[in-house]
Amino acid sequence: MRYYETLYLINPDLSEEEYKDVVNKFSSLIENNNGVVIKVDEWGKKTLAYDVKKFNKGYYVLLQYCGEPDVLTELKRAFQLDEMILKYQTVKLSNNVDPEELKAKTGESKTGEDDGKTPTEDVDADQKGEIVNNQEGENGIQ
Repeated sequence: MRYYETLYLINPDLSEEEYKDVVNKFSSLIENNNGVVIKVDEWGKKTLAYDVKKFNKGYYVLLQYCGEPDVLTELKRAFQLDEMILKYQTVKLSNNVDPEELKAKTGESKTGEDDGKTPTEDVDADQKGEIVNNQEGENGIQ
């Protein structure tokens, strides 16, 4: 399975319940398409560097997951259709990973046995950081 990381911005005018529904919607979308959610990191409401769709704030959510390319295609489609999503960007971190191993690593860091690394730091340097899609549809190497 491939290992991806997607950062997306959610409309800041949503209630707490609507915000949680949007986050759960995309996590379950990945699982429904035979993907594995590794970690959902909610950063909260932050001020944006520039206005996006006439908003100067947004909820940041970092989603780390494993799956085949069809998961990514479906996620991209859902982001484009959902009016609550202001912007998104997906980065492929690795081509071949074991999702259970990644979950174990994130579980260790949550229990206090932190080795000082995040799961993304264990990825080979030559494979790290390939941007596979974003809202503008640009592709390239980061």
